[in-house]
Amino acid sequence: MAFSYYIQANCSHTKARAGIFTTPHGTVETPRFMPVGTLATVKGITPRQLKDAAAQMILANTYHLHLQPGEDIVESAGGLHKFMAWEQPILTDSGGFQVFSLSELRKISEEGVTFRSPRDGRIINMTPEHSIKIQNALGADVIMAFDECPPADASKAEVAAATERTYRWLKRCISAHQKPEKQALFGIVQGGIYLDLRSQSVADLVALDLPGYAIGGVSVGEKPELINATVQHTAPLLPADKPRYLMGVGTYREMVQAIASGVDLFDCVIPTRFGRHGTALVNGERINIKNAQYKRDYKPLDETCPCYACQNFSRSYLNHLVKSREMLGYILLSLHNITELIRFTQKIRTAILKDNFMVEFGNWLSKS
Repeated sequence: MAFSYYIQANCSHTKARAGIFTTPHGTVETPRFMPVGTLATVKGITPRQLKDAAAQMILANTYHLHLQPGEDIVESAGGLHKFMAWEQPILTDSGGFQVFSLSELRKISEEGVTFRSPRDGRIINMTPEHSIKIQNALGADVIMAFDECPPADASKAEVAAATERTYRWLKRCISAHQKPEKQALFGIVQGGIYLDLRSQSVADLVALDLPGYAIGGVSVGEKPELINATVQHTAPLLPADKPRYLMGVGTYREMVQAIASGVDLFDCVIPTRFGRHGTALVNGERINIKNAQYKRDYKPLDETCPCYACQNFSRSYLNHLVKSREMLGYILLSLHNITELIRFTQKIRTAILKDNFMVEFGNWLSKS
């Protein structure tokens, strides 16, 4: 089989698990953080640096690549892997979240979404079929179904309608998918903070027997405790023999909580976004490297970190670069942050394999 998920170990105190997700472009050891490369690039980071950071799977975005350069360009180049010189697994988001964030530029119907391109003003009709066609052309290993992601303040009736439409759109995505042997189509569980809607969404999706499942519609403005409650309820309902992906989450606490609920894969723009704003992640804490206290701090960001930034440069130098607005400063911080989050999930994986998850990471489950 081109795609498979094998559980290597289960935590004896939680629902955490360690596994191997196999794809046509290699394996992903789970749990795992996946860097976001929206436009076929993780901002400021080369593919070689990503490999050095132990990235195994990265993301790209259907919506953004459709607008620029266009999926036909990518397909003619040999697909995303060749286009961006990344030989390992890639996941493409369907573009649903980006489309729905254009609240003043789009119109939703049963057929799909009509929106005005923020790039050049042209009208684009994005349907489930169109999203899948674009993703088939891009050639990622994992592709996502086109879904409707309601905002956090939507009423239960609005969330229910969006969840039901997501299911109908998923069936259209399955029918439109032309490369199931090369690309795994993941369905997306919706339902907002309403656990009964989440349960129904899971039941509907699982009946379709997909190669993997994602939990969407979280971290869209709701309180952290509601995110945790939603994931804690939803993840264990998904098939144990399929990978589970929590979309758009990447803080230490959220990842530990989700892993304890049985989630395998994560993505978030935090590492590079923080890096571009002069912020480093060190042991789960944020450091604003521009602060005066780091001007004469000649220690690395983290003495235990193997990344190029920590192995070669001091906090003082990074403070100088960022205050001088030198590009290298933002690149080094981004590289460190990516390495930090991947290392964190690697450490969790090792702890699960040793059945030591609660001893080493239980503090994050209660930490506020």
